[in-house]
Parts: sequence; C-alpha cells; structure tokens
Amino acid sequence: MNTTDNTGKKPRKPMILVPTGARDRDGLDYQVMGTKYLVPLATLSECDVLMVPTCFGSDAIDAYLDLVDGVFLSGASTNIDPTLYGQTNLTPEKSQDIGRDNFNIALIPKALEKGLPFFGVCRGLQEFNIAYGGDLYQALYKTEGMMDHREKDPEAPLSEQYGPNHSVKLIPNTWLADALGENEFMVNSLHGQGIKTLGTGLTALAHAEDGLIEAATHTAHEQFNLGVQWHPEWMSADNPIYTKLFQEFGKAARVFAAKRG
Repeated sequence: MNTTDNTGKKPRKPMILVPTGARDRDGLDYQVMGTKYLVPLATLSECDVLMVPTCFGSDAIDAYLDLVDGVFLSGASTNIDPTLYGQTNLTPEKSQDIGRDNFNIALIPKALEKGLPFFGVCRGLQEFNIAYGGDLYQALYKTEGMMDHREKDPEAPLSEQYGPNHSVKLIPNTWLADALGENEFMVNSLHGQGIKTLGTGLTALAHAEDGLIEAATHTAHEQFNLGVQWHPEWMSADNPIYTKLFQEFGKAARVFAAKRG
C-alpha cells in the first residue's frame, strides 16, 4: 500500500506486537522468532512488527500495548508448563519456555480488554485457552479417540511437513465462517497437544475430524480475536484461506489504529 497523506508522507502502518521465545544454542540463550510468521504480517496484514522479549517478566506489558495496534502469538517447539493448567507433566522429554508462558498468559487478557485485535497460531491458541482457565491434552497421539496431529514425517522436506494433513469444519453462521466464506477446508498439522477444556468465555469456531477444537474466539470481545491450531503462516500467500486470515487481522489492526489516532 503506497498511498500518502496531504503532507506527502506515507501513513503509519499498524504495529503488531510479536512476543519472542527462548532458544538454547551452543550453551547460549537466545530470544527468537521465525521469519515465516513475520512475512505474512508484513505482506498480507500490511503491518509493521514489534518483537519483544519474554524473558524479563511481564512488568512492561502495559507499556508495550500502548505502542501497538494488534497482538500476534506464534507457534513454537516448546510445550506450555502443565502446572499452569493444573496438571503434572506427562511429556518431560519436551522442552518448555516458562518465560514465554508467563508473559503471554498475562498479555492476552490485557490486550483483549484494551480492544486490540488478537491472532494466535498453534501454541498461541493453547496460550489463549490457558489464559482464560482452560486446559490441554498433553499428548493427543496417546489419547484414545484422537488422531495423531503431529507431522507425519519430521525428517521429510518442510513442504511435506507443512502440507495439507486433515480437514477442519467451521461452525456455520459464525463470524469466522462468514469472513472466510467456507465451512470446510484442509489444513496442515504439526502439534502434539491441543485444547481439552475451553477457557471461560471462549467458544469453538472449528473442529478437526476427531472433534479437536481447531479454532476459538472470546465472545465477550467484539474485535477480531482468534486462535487457530494449524499454521496459516506457512506459504500463506499461496493459500486463499490463510491469506484471508492475515488480511482480516490486518484490517482489524487498521480499524484499531484509526480509532486510536
């Protein structure tokens, strides 16, 4: 978008807050964020990005939120600490990121109360749920009646790992179904955990073939607020459904930015 205002300057793009996550490499601690998440925010949502660390606690959250027009939570290879939703750890072989857990679980309700658009992907959906008192299946692949939602071959090329895996059905006549103009479509699937009990105020918008909740929203907040269990950031420009999700998020961020002035 190359429009300018009457001063000849390009208008400010909406700013999206993207919390980072912990990563250990060669004995050094890093705060990281995958570029694949940032590209559709910049190109399809047409927003700028403010990445913030999650390793220093949550004291700065209010200050961060005063700077932005939306919040995006990415997926990650780490699992959420199950003590945060009242369970013992059944997957000790998986790494955790308690700094991200505490930061994002504090961030989400504050962002929604301020009217900020919210979009969470994979782990982001799970954090969304836990922030409102929900819980998770810690190992879907060991849970009777549930599919294995992990990538079929973690050694396969990324194009195969992130390829279509299973269908999701949207609940008809919801805002998401209306926005996408579809009630069923294929998605990728690269997660071992998933929503078991929805948090207070959250409503399911889509389910997988085994009944797993694949999308949810908080009905008490009118602005765009959505968590999805799949990865719409992957090759999003080549997928009309994924494109639409990021476009709708960008539209909501522009509405918020215009109201803020």
